[in-house]
Amino acid sequence: MHPIKPEDRRVANVASGTFQPFLTDEGEPDGEVLQVNGGKPGYGFHVYRMAPGTTTKVHTHVGAEEFYVIDGDLTDHDGYEYKPGDIVCLASGTSHNSSTRNGCTLVVHLPGAEGF
Repeated sequence: MHPIKPEDRRVANVASGTFQPFLTDEGEPDGEVLQVNGGKPGYGFHVYRMAPGTTTKVHTHVGAEEFYVIDGDLTDHDGYEYKPGDIVCLASGTSHNSSTRNGCTLVVHLPGAEGF
């Protein structure tokens, strides 16, 4: 077996990585992301962070939204509360928005706009 080529490996560190604003289609900030796959920020595999008191814009995903709650609190528009350790899959076509009282960090996979 051969070593993995440097161009075939991406590593991002949540503690020391550079987060960038996640912008909605309207160009408004909606949290911040640490992109792992080099694709469009907020798509593919990334870490998403929300500041305390943040509420996301209502959005509909094309493809399933999958995420793991690392820390903090997250509540969907229908009152469902996610907690650290939850692994979540929302079906393709699901519309929602989320809010956090104290801030949160998620590991997310969203299909589309992926690159390496």
